[in-house]
Amino acid sequence: MNATAPFALAAAGLIGLMLPQARIIDARRHPLDSCLGCYRQHFAQGQSFTYDLEELADFYLEYRRMMAHWNAVLPGAVLEIRYEDMVRDQEAQTRRLLDFCGLPWDARCLRFHETERAVRTASSEQVRLPLYDSAVGRWQTYREQLAPLIDILEPELRREGWAL
Repeated sequence: MNATAPFALAAAGLIGLMLPQARIIDARRHPLDSCLGCYRQHFAQGQSFTYDLEELADFYLEYRRMMAHWNAVLPGAVLEIRYEDMVRDQEAQTRRLLDFCGLPWDARCLRFHETERAVRTASSEQVRLPLYDSAVGRWQTYREQLAPLIDILEPELRREGWAL
């Protein structure tokens, strides 16, 4: 989940209708790490929900409801990739992703950070780096401050098997 998710999620049904062979990638990370990342990021406009932990929790739950819906109505069109799995075994997860998309293996995918293309997102600096795991579990440092978020998300976290 990231702060642009509502736009992409709302379009998933249209994408499925217009492009029946389209593949949708649900790239996720631990919900508390994801929400913390949004909360810490200063967005230029349009993401005011990221500045309130309770609103952020509600947004995350809505994201999960929408993804469950798209998984149900577009069976086989959505692949969930977890960041934690990607940093643990980048090559296997990249192969899984390419296979899902019907694309051939290309070792350059492991060197995505070497791109020269322009990037205009909040993660513009991160995409210039190799995958790293230093942000995995970062939420635990802020457990006390994230209590309102954790209280709301705890049932979902347990249901999905995320560590608490």
